[in-house]
Amino acid sequence: MTNRIQTTKYTLLSFIPRNLFEQFHRTANLYFLLIVVLNWVPLVEAFQKEITMLPLVVVLSIIAIKDGVEDYRRYKFDKQINNRTTKVYDK
Repeated sequence: MTNRIQTTKYTLLSFIPRNLFEQFHRTANLYFLLIVVLNWVPLVEAFQKEITMLPLVVVLSIIAIKDGVEDYRRYKFDKQINNRTTKVYDK
């Protein structure tokens, strides 16, 4: 058993799937995903397929970069805290 602190949310392998899972729990992202999916149906197609995907991809990318940077800062701070030396006073 260790006294190690870990506040990070992601690992290298779980970053993309977990981040996408969390982002699609937001109503706005689900709405844009629905618009993208509907635009791939030829009867409903209003714009070019690539143009409707652009806002969703940009938003998902920006949020993923922000979450990745934030989690990396947490990782560095956890590493700093876990590597501190402590003095124990025993009577």
